[in-house]
Amino acid sequence: MQRTTMRKGRLNSRLTLTIPPDKISVPEFLKNNLLVNKDGIRIVSQTEDVPPILINLSESDNQMTLADMDIVKEIGKGNGGVVHLVRHKWTGQFFALKVIHMNIQEPNRRLIAQELKINQSAQCPYVVVCYQSFYDNGVVSIVLEYMDGGSLADFLNKVKTIPERYLAAICKQVLMGLLYLHHDKHIIHRDLKPSNLLINHTGAVKITDFGVSIIMESTSDQANTFVGTYNYMSPERITGSKHSYKSDIWSLGLVLLECATGKFPYTPPEEKGWVNYYELMEAIVDQPPPCAPSDQFSPEFCSFISACVQKDPEDRQAARKLMEHPFITMYEDLNGELAAYFTNAGSPLATF
Repeated sequence: MQRTTMRKGRLNSRLTLTIPPDKISVPEFLKNNLLVNKDGIRIVSQTEDVPPILINLSESDNQMTLADMDIVKEIGKGNGGVVHLVRHKWTGQFFALKVIHMNIQEPNRRLIAQELKINQSAQCPYVVVCYQSFYDNGVVSIVLEYMDGGSLADFLNKVKTIPERYLAAICKQVLMGLLYLHHDKHIIHRDLKPSNLLINHTGAVKITDFGVSIIMESTSDQANTFVGTYNYMSPERITGSKHSYKSDIWSLGLVLLECATGKFPYTPPEEKGWVNYYELMEAIVDQPPPCAPSDQFSPEFCSFISACVQKDPEDRQAARKLMEHPFITMYEDLNGELAAYFTNAGSPLATF
């Protein structure tokens, strides 16, 4: 049972949790529902034969529940889930709600809880904010910051190609986000691609969905849900070799090259496209790495792409080093200009 009241404009909640007494000190998943917030994991059970334990949430907790959200519309699909634009009933604030349906095996639930907690602990201007995460009966729901410009993939579909000067501004923000994930949080994203880079009308570019690929790999539906990420996967990941933060740098190089040329860097041998993902994976592993055409792009951009898509990860530059690359430093701060570019090229997904 949950009782919610408003006081002094802030949300005050009391959450009733039903937890078997022998599970209080070391919470276990078992058949209980999982609520993850900034204070850790909380178990919510509907078992009627166990006396409830009341936990009061202070005003500073600003506790959210899914019942407090009104769905406005669907704004995206991917990674085995659906993303909705939702409005918080009490504050009127908009959020993105990512809902992932999965058949989670019992031993993997701890891993999923840990990934959700990592998502929620991330605080960086270049990473999409994760406010709250829930697990209930095979459904993971993640309340995220709403980025009104949609994804870079959406934007690219509208403009087809992005000029170098704007790519530099976009890339600088992505590198700042990767610096945070790699060096502050010690996280490898593992699934960097245009649909996981979100934009808004202020010119902000933020990374999202880090950790989600691990969650998807942990389900029994792995073969069906994880396959779509192979396009941007580094050669060492495809072959199952040891991989590091440098695998995200490979993905970044492919993303930038696709944005610059308007097409995915690996061209299928037939017009109909790749026969299957194995054929694409063989091309990534066996063929020379792609490059930016020198007759179409600046030497700085060509050099940057080359620094990212070296097949040997030891030859790739890390995010910190890439921040000093001439392609990044040759342009002044273009955030204001980038905001106008995003807005003029296509209207946001929702304006209120």
